[in-house]
Amino acid sequence: MDAVAKDLAAHRGSSLVIAGDGQPPAAHALAHVMNQALGNAGKTVVYTDPVEAAPIDQLQSIRDLAKDMAAGAVEALIILGGNPVYTAPVDLKFADAMNKVPLRVHLSLYDDETSALCHWQIPEAHFLESWSDARGFDGTASIVQPLIAPLYSGKSAHELLASMSERPERSGYDIVREFWSTNPAASAEGRGPKRDALPVDDFESAWRRWLHDGVVPGTAFAPRTLTANPGGAPPVASGSSRTLEPSTPQPSPFEIAFRNDPCVLDGRFANNGWLQELPKPITKLTWDNAVLVSPATAARLKAGGAPSFQGGEHGQIISDVVELRYRGRTLRGPIFVVVGHADDCATVHTGYGRSRAGHVGTGAGFNANAVRTADAPWFDAGLELVHTGGTYSLACTQYHHLMEGRGMVRAATREEFIRDPKSVHEGPGIEKTPDKIITLYPEFTYDGYKWGMAIDVNACIGCNACVVGCQAENNIPVVGKDQVLRGREMHWIRIDTYYRGVLDHPETYFQPVPCMQCENAPCEVVCPVGATVHSAEGLNDMVYNRCVGTRYCSNNCPYKVRRFNFLLYQDWNTPSLKLGRNPDVTVRSRGVMEKCTYCVQRITAARIDSEKQDRAIADGEIKTACQQACPAEAIVFGNLNDANSRVARLQAEARNYSLLGDLNTRPRTTYLAAVRNVNPELGE
Repeated sequence: MDAVAKDLAAHRGSSLVIAGDGQPPAAHALAHVMNQALGNAGKTVVYTDPVEAAPIDQLQSIRDLAKDMAAGAVEALIILGGNPVYTAPVDLKFADAMNKVPLRVHLSLYDDETSALCHWQIPEAHFLESWSDARGFDGTASIVQPLIAPLYSGKSAHELLASMSERPERSGYDIVREFWSTNPAASAEGRGPKRDALPVDDFESAWRRWLHDGVVPGTAFAPRTLTANPGGAPPVASGSSRTLEPSTPQPSPFEIAFRNDPCVLDGRFANNGWLQELPKPITKLTWDNAVLVSPATAARLKAGGAPSFQGGEHGQIISDVVELRYRGRTLRGPIFVVVGHADDCATVHTGYGRSRAGHVGTGAGFNANAVRTADAPWFDAGLELVHTGGTYSLACTQYHHLMEGRGMVRAATREEFIRDPKSVHEGPGIEKTPDKIITLYPEFTYDGYKWGMAIDVNACIGCNACVVGCQAENNIPVVGKDQVLRGREMHWIRIDTYYRGVLDHPETYFQPVPCMQCENAPCEVVCPVGATVHSAEGLNDMVYNRCVGTRYCSNNCPYKVRRFNFLLYQDWNTPSLKLGRNPDVTVRSRGVMEKCTYCVQRITAARIDSEKQDRAIADGEIKTACQQACPAEAIVFGNLNDANSRVARLQAEARNYSLLGDLNTRPRTTYLAAVRNVNPELGE
């Protein structure tokens, strides 16, 4: 703590203290006080009015609603979206109270747990099918425009509310346009810059400009100057928003932490196969949630006759099932060990255990909301973990596509890198690439474009956005839990997670691994039918209609980035799925090898446009799907023949290295090593 305090004090006005979303008000108040003491207000942290005119304590609001429904004080309940029967804290008994309401109506995208208890369900239009408006965190307003007409005659929340007004015939477009024609730069609550309604001609021009630009100018909230009052901070609570006496003895040494799932969130995306099959950051679990504990906690439980952890075929995790006993309620789930997790604590993710989540999401995982209460929605003490004797198979992809334990990620401290930039290329497990390699492969001269990619390990946060972006762009199918258990997931890019150091506080690194587009590609020389070939621009192309499924290429790939359609994973008949596919990319059937192509369809489209205009493709004109989706800009693509391109400059950096470069594959995708900024007072 002394080292952290000294570091913050040395960077007044350029530091930042942030409290987590799930922390109680006391922690947030203290963070504001610390930012003020450090002179950060107005510099690294800016205060504005809240987006809502009158911020609502939503937890207290749903408490009041449940209480009124249980007392019979609610005659009609109109629910706009959401699924409170599933997500509401268990102690509110929301479903029981809701059943006492004489008229219940649900506007919803799905036939879910709440819809089942309503008299009427109105199909909701997806936000991509609806007109609406929204505000950013700074108050800037934007007009939400539909991309397509509603597929299933859905209605938006605006249209449902309008149907109860004196003018029920208005469409979503009419409602939004009418509001902004009379309030062009102010919100409905009267905040923001005021001005009179625009004349019809001026409004038409402004409306088209807002739709084109995506924002309504002049709607941002002005920064506020606030003074934090240290004496006004609420007392620090132990656990969550409720207040516990410090001396209150706890029945168990364990804490429980509730978190929204990183893929399906609070369950609203449980019926999305892409997100169910997306490996979660850190754990790499798919199609399930688990009870996450630290290695020390797992060892402690095992000493008491509880869990064992075994690896099955293809890295399948066979985990012991434990029972969570908390506040008189019980819940069962498989246990999963996570290095770096806090000791004496169990983390459970919400969003699973759905009983009505469609064909994809129903029955996956366990429902953490079954023990989650309103006065401790994020964490609390008093958890007991008990071994049940049962086991459960978890589909974890961490052990799939292994590269045989070679040193994949390279990292050094900032001081080491400044002293010797080559330090990132040295260390245990790192194979040295010879300065000169003798090769049997012929040299190839690229007279035009020479495509390449650089991935910054320092920037990657392991969020998996690139994986979903690639899946959407390239029509990659979902295979289901059974096939994932067999190691047959089809993602063309994966995020490998690596740890170094001690179990309770390891260094964690993420490394995206697409096809390397090798110059000396091991896959090409073993294909008996010429299905995998080298293009004139350096891409390792796949000719799908030549492939006969020998899988020699996959066996010969040291990076394990090629995927094979063992079964017919595509649904060829559902109309909405046809609309969801990218028409520029082939939809593969079974028996075909597939892999990353640097989004060759985007390269081709850019080449056609540039040739029409008689010019070269500009740097940055082409973005691969993974690059476009990356929020950290860790992935850069471009022409290596252009020395001034961003990718060429990155590959010329001292941090740049090739994955398994000692194998002489000469990959066109390279990596930038991580540089850790370690406080010297804390050591390693």
